[in-house]
Amino acid sequence: MKPLAECRLYAFVDTAYLHGRSPAEITRQLCDGGADIIQFRAKHQPHKLILESAQEIIAITSHAQIPLVINDHPEIAVAVGAQYCHLGHEDFFDAGYQHTSELECQSPTLKIGLSTHAPEQARQSQSAGADYIAIGPVFATPTKPGRPPVTLEYVRWAAVHVTLPWFAIGGITLTNLDDVLAAGAKRICVVSAILDSPDIAAACNQFKKRLASAPQ
Repeated sequence: MKPLAECRLYAFVDTAYLHGRSPAEITRQLCDGGADIIQFRAKHQPHKLILESAQEIIAITSHAQIPLVINDHPEIAVAVGAQYCHLGHEDFFDAGYQHTSELECQSPTLKIGLSTHAPEQARQSQSAGADYIAIGPVFATPTKPGRPPVTLEYVRWAAVHVTLPWFAIGGITLTNLDDVLAAGAKRICVVSAILDSPDIAAACNQFKKRLASAPQ
């Protein structure tokens, strides 16, 4: 399984962007396209359906030796044997947690990623034992309606101050990718720019090639 330190392209199987395709089909295309790590995000779907889809997805990611992240549901991550669970800053800290060791359904091997939208949240997440953090949304994005962009300034701050692995996220496209990398990002999350493409594997591969050509 690829270690987090070597993961640069973080892709998504987001049920809001299925466009008639199955989660399993999207997962296969992301694996074929070179995704380093994949998150399954299924907002507002029944718990049972999320579990069933996660079981299908992890069979594919495990075969490809790509880590799987389950969004929002640590208990599902543990049940299917996913390597990571990702939680929003509000879902974690506003729920009363102060450290990742306090999570219910925690397992010794499950790693936790946390979303952050400002330097203070990044500091708080690092102290809380996160294994990685997301920095964003860098640009306005339909995946986070109403959330103001943190802009490249937060990316520049993270490049200097964040010691954990971190991923820039939010509205990143092939058009603005160079600006994100120039601001200091080494790892990125991409949702709609890949999932809205008619050829997910090809779109994923374009991002992977651009990242490979950028200095680490």
